[in-house]
Amino acid sequence: MTDQARRQGRDESDEERADRMWGDLIQEVRVAQTGVQILFGFLLTVVFQQKYADLSDTDHTIYVVTVVLGAAATGALIGPVSLHRLVSGRKVKPQAVRLASGLTQIGLFLLLATMASALVLILRVATDGSPVTWVVAGVVGWYLVCWYGLPLWSRRRHTAP
Repeated sequence: MTDQARRQGRDESDEERADRMWGDLIQEVRVAQTGVQILFGFLLTVVFQQKYADLSDTDHTIYVVTVVLGAAATGALIGPVSLHRLVSGRKVKPQAVRLASGLTQIGLFLLLATMASALVLILRVATDGSPVTWVVAGVVGWYLVCWYGLPLWSRRRHTAP
């Protein structure tokens, strides 16, 4: 394959490209959906634990914020499935892929916020509170590197002019 052919990518129509991109997106969403649904399920059980009553008002607030973020992330990451179902066969797949991609990005951001918030709550309960800020900042930094930094670096480095 020549360099020019490699730069041009695949020989596919707009519809074929949208089909391929939709398949890729749904595979990616499956991974994120599983994680957010498991986390959200665990969050829903916390309120029914005996220790919940002993939490401070601040920790109750952090918990409520975490549950709401988890619910929002779940909605955004399940959204592409509903979108596909409702527009299937309407000849709008390229637009649906763009919209579903946007929902997925929002869902991933909300998942990051949910995980950070859950980590704050867990560490506040499990420790005397002093390392919480630094540990959570480090973990969020790691998420940002893994979820955004490396992909953006790779896209910039490997995208042909």
